[in-house]
Amino acid sequence: MKRCSNGHYYDPQMHSTCPYCGIENFDPSVTRPLSSGTFPYMEVPPTQPKRPDYGVPSLPQASPPAWSQPQTPQREQIPPTRGVTQVKGYDRVVGWLVCVEGAELGKDYRLHSEKNFIGRSEKMDVVIRADETISRENHAIVSYDPKKNSFRLHPGDGRGLVYINGEEVTIPVPIQAYDMIEIGETTLQFVPFCGDRFQWKKDKA
Repeated sequence: MKRCSNGHYYDPQMHSTCPYCGIENFDPSVTRPLSSGTFPYMEVPPTQPKRPDYGVPSLPQASPPAWSQPQTPQREQIPPTRGVTQVKGYDRVVGWLVCVEGAELGKDYRLHSEKNFIGRSEKMDVVIRADETISRENHAIVSYDPKKNSFRLHPGDGRGLVYINGEEVTIPVPIQAYDMIEIGETTLQFVPFCGDRFQWKKDKA
């Protein structure tokens, strides 16, 4: 090392003269950069922490199983019971009952083949709503036998009595045109449509 006249030490192999002489306010005790001024610098963004799954190939997300309505086993469709004289949805008329005395005076009630149940309920074939002395269901039954082309009057299974032409009915009895049937406070006259002069023909299959 060589010392200059100003007391600076320098390497004569690297510098022919003192490199420090001529530098303003030079203090050898303070470390300074080789060149004055502000160094340009590039702002480096902060390092983001790696995700736990970094570098692991992503797997396709499994779709939840589609919910489906459990299938109800199909039951065999059984057609409703039809009367012998019922054709294409129409239950053919075989006669009528006409109210000649009682709360529904003048009203007629249609009769179909086989059994016609009489009562106040809407479930009955012959519904007499206005007479509260009539049983709600099955006060009496008027039946038509298409094989014998004949009518019968049956007592019902309720407590109310049934009369035909003034006589109590305890067992099924034949009825003829214009017979009088009494149930509760109502009197019905029987008017047949089928009989000696007419009978529905059985349809061919």
